[in-house]
Amino acid sequence: MDAQELKQYLADAPPSVVRLEIEKHFDALTDRQKRYAHFISRASFQGSRIVARQISPESEPIFDFILALHKSSGGDWKALQAKAGISDEDLGHFLQYAAQFLGNNGNYKSFGDSKFIPRCPESAFAALAATSPDAQKFYNTTSGAIFSADNPSLLHLGYPEQGHMTTYYPDSRDITKAEIDAVSAWMAKKGLLPENTRLAKKKDGLFEIWIASANTTIPSEGGDIGKETTFKIEDGVLAGKTINLVYGDYFKELAAVTASIRKAAENADNENQKKMHDAYAKSFEEGSLLAFKDSQRFWIRDKGPMVESNVGFIETYRDPAGIRAEWEGFAAVVNLERTRAFGALVEAAPSLIPHLPWDKDFEKDKFLSPDFTSLEVLTFAGSGIPLGINIPNYDDIRQTEGFKNVSLGNVLSAKAPDEKIPFIAEKDLDVYKRYQDGAFEVQVGLHELTGHGCGKLLQETSPGEFNFDKKNPPISPLTGKPVTTWYKPGQTWSSVFGSWSGSYEECRAELVAMYLSCEFPVLKIFGFGDGSIDIDGEAGDVLYASYLSMARAGLTALEMWDPKSGKWGQAHSQARFSILKCFLEAGDNFCKLDYTGDDLTDLKISLDRSKILTAGRKAVGEYLQKLHIYKSTADVETGTKFYADMTHVDPDFWGKKVRDEVLRNKQPRKVFIQANTYIDEATGKVTLKHYDATPEGMIQSWAEREV
Repeated sequence: MDAQELKQYLADAPPSVVRLEIEKHFDALTDRQKRYAHFISRASFQGSRIVARQISPESEPIFDFILALHKSSGGDWKALQAKAGISDEDLGHFLQYAAQFLGNNGNYKSFGDSKFIPRCPESAFAALAATSPDAQKFYNTTSGAIFSADNPSLLHLGYPEQGHMTTYYPDSRDITKAEIDAVSAWMAKKGLLPENTRLAKKKDGLFEIWIASANTTIPSEGGDIGKETTFKIEDGVLAGKTINLVYGDYFKELAAVTASIRKAAENADNENQKKMHDAYAKSFEEGSLLAFKDSQRFWIRDKGPMVESNVGFIETYRDPAGIRAEWEGFAAVVNLERTRAFGALVEAAPSLIPHLPWDKDFEKDKFLSPDFTSLEVLTFAGSGIPLGINIPNYDDIRQTEGFKNVSLGNVLSAKAPDEKIPFIAEKDLDVYKRYQDGAFEVQVGLHELTGHGCGKLLQETSPGEFNFDKKNPPISPLTGKPVTTWYKPGQTWSSVFGSWSGSYEECRAELVAMYLSCEFPVLKIFGFGDGSIDIDGEAGDVLYASYLSMARAGLTALEMWDPKSGKWGQAHSQARFSILKCFLEAGDNFCKLDYTGDDLTDLKISLDRSKILTAGRKAVGEYLQKLHIYKSTADVETGTKFYADMTHVDPDFWGKKVRDEVLRNKQPRKVFIQANTYIDEATGKVTLKHYDATPEGMIQSWAEREV
């Protein structure tokens, strides 16, 4: 790989290190609530090594290498520099790489799924390693993978068959996509949920499904599909092959997690919280995702807690097959003031959803009003921190029992000093800067609540039983004819749409938010305007900032598209690029890209504010309607072809000219320094410790977590 190509994979210099402020909100909790938050925080962080192990083989030894250097030097990096005999610049580049690594819990970006490589020479890392026997041992274990860039395919996460990196299929470089899909289909037929599993292809026709559990043997009463652990496959792609269930993946980490979860249960504020943590403990100890689903049911019922949390194998974005989930856990404190606005949005939701471009046949019979809270994050352990969350991801629970939404306030508001804003025209900068936070809060609220919360899946719920009138099927607004496809028994949204499901659903939710943000009573809920249509007033400023922000996000998304593989590395980025294309194709000069030179160095977004409510909203509605109906009717063939076309990147204009300018203006992505909590065993009092917003502070915070 030449130096020019390699530049896009170099670690940020400097990274944007931002502290998550929590002290004021944490101090307001009772002692019992602080203990509850502390033990959830510990459980979340105790799973951090799981995340590293899910990213790349070298991520965990890199983690240990960084912490071994901190331990041997006592955090005196200048003394370590002198001992290693490296330059100031090389030490700086090591610290910057370490901060970005710890902020992503691995050496692939959580937002983009591409590898990042230190800017200093390999010899500087070798010299640092030589200062400590432990550091040397861990450095050797990385086998040169920190700096390796000779195989471009391995610089991106994805299917082994395509040469990409993944550890969801450990030591299985020869496993094919067809084999992965066949095992997934077998699991779905058996009723074995995949989120807490990995799949290994062994010799002689053997496949092992590794189940995450503290116990290394199947529970005495049996697992989620009974007491059998060996299955001979008789037909299909896997005919003649054997599948073994192997318990105990991540057993050491999950034993520690389970112990902390049980202590959280002892400090619960109510019975739902206690039952939730008891179900977590059973799930993590025994590997039962049926128990985990129970935890989510109790979580939904725990309305209005002061400490909010969720822990487990949650999001499936990084598994190339889109079904196995990454570990994450969070503990957060409710911001009562901001939560009031989200509560008002929940109350308004049943009157907003009928505005969406489909009729009641494609909508839930009843909107299950969820809890929607604004949270201040104490701990978020995973590969990255989102801005909002809508879970659980199990459709059978969402459709009948509900879900919860959270907006992460101190993540939304966290700012790095001197943030640049490329691609926004000078005339728009003032309104954009003033209202981008407000616009983003509205967008996140609508995205999580109404976006992920709306819609009905037409299903044959059990053989011969349907959740719609089979004799008089709903009429598709796309064809004007009765629908002919639906979900069969045992099928889910993600099992049918597979690896497309994550990005497709994020796009659908973003479009719902863009469509409903044009309802001025929604903007009033968040404190903008009086609810009447006024595109030139303050509410109009927020709406304009929202559409500009989405267009800009679609442009900068091209950083996450890999020209060599033609592959998108991030679900939200893929979605936002398609929405920019939707804006540009809306007609009536609603949105265009302005530039004078062929090199696009003065590229700016031009968006006609006066046409948001006409051409803009019409185009958004038409795109949204297609995505929604294809999803609702399980029309995977038409839906994925349509979405593939909308997210296609023309290699010459978008993939070369525009992307080169995006990379030239690339801004470092924020990495967050989180506080640690400590409990005095004698008094039961919990204290909080913050760290400096520097690479050194990031390393110290992780060293003192002792995970």
